[in-house]
Amino acid sequence: MPTLEMVQAPAAPLTDPFPRPSRGGGERSVRTLPAHTAIQTRRLLVRWSRDPMTMVQSLLFPALLLIMLNTVLGRQITSFSGYDALYGSVPMTALVGVMSGAVAGAVTLGRERNGGLLARFWVLPVHRASGLLSRIAAEAVRIVITTIVILIVGVALGFRFEQGPFAALALLGVPVLFGLAFATMVTAVAVWSTKQALVESISLGSSLMMFFSTGFVPLEAYPEWVQPIVEHQPMSYAIDAMRGLSLGGPVAEPLIAVTLWSLGLMVVFAVPAAIGYRRASRG
Repeated sequence: MPTLEMVQAPAAPLTDPFPRPSRGGGERSVRTLPAHTAIQTRRLLVRWSRDPMTMVQSLLFPALLLIMLNTVLGRQITSFSGYDALYGSVPMTALVGVMSGAVAGAVTLGRERNGGLLARFWVLPVHRASGLLSRIAAEAVRIVITTIVILIVGVALGFRFEQGPFAALALLGVPVLFGLAFATMVTAVAVWSTKQALVESISLGSSLMMFFSTGFVPLEAYPEWVQPIVEHQPMSYAIDAMRGLSLGGPVAEPLIAVTLWSLGLMVVFAVPAAIGYRRASRG
């Protein structure tokens, strides 16, 4: 029979086999933001590296485009401009890889939204800002890798850094600035639109920017009526800045112009991208 001591003994506290994670230090804490952003950045980079479409559009397509342009049009452009055509085609194809990779990333974002992955992340004790910040960080890493690969291909074809190593580092920063602005715009479109055709129209627009840029052919080769459009579009400014940092020539004016273009795109599309990403995550 049970004794008095056994009857009066306090019951052992019940433990929840499925404890709820603490939300106070996860969703709002600034302390957890860097760690959560790093984890999600790694997730995106691993996913992109295993996605054939992203790898083709970011690396293979621009590399093959550079080789084709140099083979087919290289000599004609060199004789027309007076300098090696690679100093225009290498920056141009690097930017093409940046833009096409951003479009591929937007398609992946749409798949994650439609598949419910963003909604599942939303209910986890993860910092709310880490999702969008991780995409920005992953885009920056992808842009740097894409640019380095294109530069390696360009060096193999004859491209050289005539202005020294510091100018080469500055050259690497131009696609990062341009690419983050373009990725911000594409992300805003992707999270607010349910139609993949709208994202594909951006891809078409980026192709038109390539053909009507100073990297495809020199400005003087275009008809006079279209020269102002070619000269002042953001991709031409970025190409001219990268050409000046590698071959020599004007740098300050095109660099200031592409910076203003990029900051303008970020200002216009950053808030819609953030609001749209939150809306897409909450389902």
